[in-house]
Amino acid sequence: MTAYTERAKGSPAADFLSENAQVLSIAFFFLACVVFFAATTDTFMTLGNILNVIRQAAPILIVAVAMTLVIITGGIDLSVGSQVALVNAVAAIVLAVGYPWPLVVIAMLFFGAFLGLVQGWFTAYQGIPAFIVTLAGLSILRGLALYLTQGYSIPIKDAPGFFMLGRGELLGIPVPALIAVAVAVAGYVVISSTRYGRQVVAVGSNMEAARRVGMPAKWVIASVYMIAGVACALAGLLIAARLGSGSSNAAVGFELQVIAAVVLGGTSLMGGRGTILGTVLGTMTIAVIGNGLILMHISPFFTQIVTGAIILVAIWLNTRIFTANFRFGGKKR
Repeated sequence: MTAYTERAKGSPAADFLSENAQVLSIAFFFLACVVFFAATTDTFMTLGNILNVIRQAAPILIVAVAMTLVIITGGIDLSVGSQVALVNAVAAIVLAVGYPWPLVVIAMLFFGAFLGLVQGWFTAYQGIPAFIVTLAGLSILRGLALYLTQGYSIPIKDAPGFFMLGRGELLGIPVPALIAVAVAVAGYVVISSTRYGRQVVAVGSNMEAARRVGMPAKWVIASVYMIAGVACALAGLLIAARLGSGSSNAAVGFELQVIAAVVLGGTSLMGGRGTILGTVLGTMTIAVIGNGLILMHISPFFTQIVTGAIILVAIWLNTRIFTANFRFGGKKR
């Protein structure tokens, strides 16, 4: 064996670092942010603030897990914020009429699945780029939410069980956080241990090859948008339950945070590779930055600048890392 081959093969530790470089880097960045804000503010590490951070991050994490599946297939969903707003508004309207909240929750989850499946159908079966389909969805669904509410906030009354979804705690942990953790665990299991997860990765790596070996490639693509729709519905319900109202102005800029969390976590924009752990770390990093800047009395509008900068840097690093890995893999062969 030549010295060059030995260098190419590498040690187990080097292989681990190479394969998990993006996750390790975001983990380090997350810890650095925590240390920085803990040192510069007096309230960041208090129990109340930590619970507040994870409660507010829960809807973003739920949708980010689904967005990870979407991006692994090589797609993207720009309409998630509008889907959240529409479900948020419709749920409030239906609850205000007097329907029982468990029925409303189930109906909204099916409604979200329908919204996602429609967009997935246009993308997978009609060959329209996901960017175009979901960009149209962003406008249409937000407009529909505005039309239904006429721009007003719809208060939710007499639904204490429903409010528990957004405001409740179990063993001192916010219920939204527990739901988000359950979704993240389910997403991890799906990607790492199920046939469907392997199909999602295969379709993202090479759709034509996946189709030729008998995988339902088009259905896999449509299904990830349906899953994203369900996740958006769940997030919309949690936001409505926390705020006690529904509004067409909910989740403005939501898609920016979700995509930033997924890309920052190491999911390849080229498709075929992604990690739920990275998505969790990316979500919490963005949540910590937003919370920390507010505690430092910096304008909340500045967080949009930071989020945009994070996306730009993350995409740049994402492209550099995966391109470098691809070239290195090519040399090894």
